[in-house]
Amino acid sequence: MPTRTPQAPDHPLSLPTEDEIAEVRAVVAAAGLIAATTRFVYVGLEEPDKYAVYDRPDDAPLDRRFRVLLHDTERPNALDLVVSLGSRTVRTSRTLDPVVDGQLPILDEEFELVEALLVDHPDWLTALAARGLDVAEVRVAPLSAGVFDYPDETGRRILRGLAFHQQHAKDHPWAHPIDGLVAFIDVLSREVLRVLDTGPVAVPQESGNFDDPAVTGPPRTSQRPIEITQPDGPSFTVHGNRVEWEKWSVRVGFDAREGLVLHQIGFRDGDRVRPILHRASIAEMVVPYGDPSPVRSWQNYFDTGEYLVGRYANTLELGCDCLGDITYFDTVIADEAGRPRTLRNAICMHEEDFGVLWKHTDLWTGSREVRRQRRLVISFFTTIGNYDYGFFWYLYLDGTIGFEVKATGVVFTAAYPGADHPYSSQIAPGLGAPYHQHLFSARLDMMIDGHHNRVEEVESARLPIGQDNLHGNAFTLRRTTLARESQAKRSADNRTGRTWHISNPQVRNRLGAPVSYALYPEGKETLLAADDSAIAKRAAFATKHLWVTRYDPEQRYAAGDFVNQHPGGAGLPEYAAADRAIDNEDVVVWHTFGLTHFPRPEDWPIMPVDYTGFVLKPVGFFDRNPTLDVPRADAGHADPSTSCCHGASDD
Repeated sequence: MPTRTPQAPDHPLSLPTEDEIAEVRAVVAAAGLIAATTRFVYVGLEEPDKYAVYDRPDDAPLDRRFRVLLHDTERPNALDLVVSLGSRTVRTSRTLDPVVDGQLPILDEEFELVEALLVDHPDWLTALAARGLDVAEVRVAPLSAGVFDYPDETGRRILRGLAFHQQHAKDHPWAHPIDGLVAFIDVLSREVLRVLDTGPVAVPQESGNFDDPAVTGPPRTSQRPIEITQPDGPSFTVHGNRVEWEKWSVRVGFDAREGLVLHQIGFRDGDRVRPILHRASIAEMVVPYGDPSPVRSWQNYFDTGEYLVGRYANTLELGCDCLGDITYFDTVIADEAGRPRTLRNAICMHEEDFGVLWKHTDLWTGSREVRRQRRLVISFFTTIGNYDYGFFWYLYLDGTIGFEVKATGVVFTAAYPGADHPYSSQIAPGLGAPYHQHLFSARLDMMIDGHHNRVEEVESARLPIGQDNLHGNAFTLRRTTLARESQAKRSADNRTGRTWHISNPQVRNRLGAPVSYALYPEGKETLLAADDSAIAKRAAFATKHLWVTRYDPEQRYAAGDFVNQHPGGAGLPEYAAADRAIDNEDVVVWHTFGLTHFPRPEDWPIMPVDYTGFVLKPVGFFDRNPTLDVPRADAGHADPSTSCCHGASDD
């Protein structure tokens, strides 16, 4: 169970180290930009333009640069900096306009501030008294505010608070929502702007303590151990943050905002590693809720841009989060004072069996051959309030790349108004869970055998009976090249099996076709809020399954750089408005995918994992099946005569 700690950087995309974070803080301090009220909201590697990465000689000196976002807890003068460690200078500095740019992400200390400001507020105490509740037993969830037509909020730094009753120290308050009540708070001026009370509602009383034997009952005794061992160790090697596994090569990165990031994903084909992706990340996620009640209609959370999913990465534990022969990566971020903070075992990496890779029993030759699939798994888990999300990247022996989100945790609760309520499910007596979505944006900086790629929409097409289709059995593929950014805002269509092929027109396979990969979407719902709603303006990325933009190193996030209380229109709609040519150009593919959650009673008191994701598969990237050289599996690692190719079961 080795753990990899960040080493001194030997590459522009190496993981940040404790020394680097400390040096960033020292440079910012030397520039006179740190006061007692200064908070470091974000510190992350300012990745160089990718052309500089690939054109850099191996012995060229590194100038590692970091982006730094500074917040002042007393006045609205947030700063966006780029710090050079090579020159020990602040290279750029910009003061943000909160009306135009929005606010910086939410601080941990602001979570505590919300409850502290309400604990003695007369309107809040009156509302609790009307419900027979003691303020000492009330927990307040501090929630991002969005941008709505509430008066006097423009330019302010707002959080909203929904309340829950905690009956004792070990009680999970999500079981006891205090409905009909919400507080609006300016955390910069430390003012309670408004307490909205629509009247007392019965607080649900059933326990949600999924860790209490009185709730769970006695544990099962039916399970026998499953042991996964690799007596000779894993098949991968790790050099710094570069991983080699089977024919794959990838750099493992981590960012306080995006979490797990993969760079330079390539596949060895013959004597060279062929590039597929320069960078792959989940650049944004939004959780919009569908309850229009006055106390909840504003609920929609951008967990990446408003909260920063990376900084809440879990410390992963063998046998619980990860099973088998595990390699962990520690990662380093900055705390809110700007000092280095090591996230221990933040990333888990292992390989796992994935059933049959290919198999055939031949009628004519009598041969029986089967090979087993494996995949390399690189993952992390993060906890954002009530929800826990696992982000899993998969690399397969046949060149397939997969991504999966595992959503679990506790659903956000409300009192259930009554039978047939149209906007929530009853998950326990009197306890509701509003309908909501979890929508993610994958940013895929494509590099199929080079920097010049094409994106085509490919779908099946039915053909009518006619002279060339006498029996009406014919169907074909229809291909449409997405030539400009304005044409590349697309929706999935499972009725036609719509996929998107990313190819390199300048590189051909042995059959003369461009080498390519295909993006296979799940094709579930995009954003369900009204087109002219506030959330649709701010989460415009989530209105389409696919966007394609011309590569620009400054265009990093699907909802823009500053999401918290941004009025909307930033990110992908702004990038695509340039309507740049994208055919045979350096392109970034942005893919929206996710879940629409109508909660079930089975999701309470803790939700079994729900899954969503996408797949990238080679289509003509290889000249033939690239796994013909995968060896036969040895059943039991013993007598070769028992090899799986001699009549073993399918799986």
